[in-house]
Amino acid sequence: MITVEEIQAILLKELPGAEVSVEDMTGTFDHFDVTVVWTGFQGKGLIEQHQTVNRILSVPLEDGSIHALKIKTKIPAGK
Repeated sequence: MITVEEIQAILLKELPGAEVSVEDMTGTFDHFDVTVVWTGFQGKGLIEQHQTVNRILSVPLEDGSIHALKIKTKIPAGK
C-alpha cells in the first residue's frame, strides 16, 4: 500500500520545482489520479511526459502498490 503523500514526495524529489497533485480515486490506496505541472516537460511530447512519470513511479507500479494510474501532465502557462 502506498499513500497519496508518498507518491507526491517521490514525484517532487525527482521533478524539482514541479506542482504535483495526487488523488486516491477509489479509497483503496491503489488507484491514483496524478497531475504534474513542470517546466521540465518543455519540448517533450505528451507520451514522453507520461513516460517520465511512469519511470519515476516504476517501483510502486511494478510491485503492485499502484494498480491503476491516471496521469495528466502540463507545462506551466507562459513557459
